[in-house]
Amino acid sequence: MTSLSIAVLGAGAWGTALAQALAAHPNHLGTRQVILWGRDAALMHSLQTQRQNQRYLPGITLSADLRITATLPEAVNFAKDGVLILACSVAGLRPLCEQLATLRQSGMALPPLLWLCKGLEEGTDKWPHEIVQDILGAHPCGALSGPSFALEVAQGLPAALTLASADAALGAQLQAVLHGKPLRIYTSHDVLGVEVGGAVKNVLAIATGISDGLQLGLNARAALITRGLNEMARLAQALGGHAETMMGLAGLGDLLLTTTGDLSRNRKVGLLLASGLNLEAALAQLGHVAEGVRCVPSVLALANRHHIAMPLTSMVHAVLFEGVSPATAVNQLLAREAGSEHLSNPS
Repeated sequence: MTSLSIAVLGAGAWGTALAQALAAHPNHLGTRQVILWGRDAALMHSLQTQRQNQRYLPGITLSADLRITATLPEAVNFAKDGVLILACSVAGLRPLCEQLATLRQSGMALPPLLWLCKGLEEGTDKWPHEIVQDILGAHPCGALSGPSFALEVAQGLPAALTLASADAALGAQLQAVLHGKPLRIYTSHDVLGVEVGGAVKNVLAIATGISDGLQLGLNARAALITRGLNEMARLAQALGGHAETMMGLAGLGDLLLTTTGDLSRNRKVGLLLASGLNLEAALAQLGHVAEGVRCVPSVLALANRHHIAMPLTSMVHAVLFEGVSPATAVNQLLAREAGSEHLSNPS
């Protein structure tokens, strides 16, 4: 029988929201047993006593069935027959995997794991699956991605996600655990394609925020999203992923949400830049991590390495790191030569 024990490692907004959704709603297999771990003992004590994550997800009352801990071995042991969900940033993925490797070396059983982070590692340009493999080797694992604002998931509103694993049997097993109100889970074997979608959509959300902030109109937004999807698909293909993955939840779905939703942090960065703020001031006003900012250099470096033109990504890089004003960057983009609407065309 499939185990329903789940440990969510990371008590930020998305980790807390997913843990809440899984704990509050049984699926067809039964009630899921969920524990939420965070490294900040004071924060976890607050969650336990107040049943709210005031720092990252205010206004959401946590289910009484959701267990809380600041002790990593407790969380891992709780899910020894189930699944670990790594709800950290890309920057936090390697340190967390190193902690898990240490626990495994001490004799603790390490269940299959899924990561939620989207982007590339600064300094190495590695994807999440490469980081996990570096530390844990060929451990059963996969990526969970798709259009999912944390607040709505925590509120129990419906969302659909893609669970990507190279192991089809593992994907089906974990799908059975996670699928059920309010989450619909679809499987995929294209881990790299799913990760490309998750990273590049954040970059494009910054571009869309710039466009909207400059009041370029809905026509421009539609064109930007469509050509952005083209960039995502070309990069995915060049790296060994599948272009059709970009038409699914982890590609087009997440792109639409992040480029148009008011809860999008990356879109907010673009809006603030278009208002005249520099990057430092925009991030300070945002007050949260915007993964798109971190991964722009890595995405562009990969594109250049594989000779893939990504003009929208290049525009965002110019605004963020090259001192080009948003208006000037847009004008340079519009001045590009015309071309055909083909997947291989970079215009």
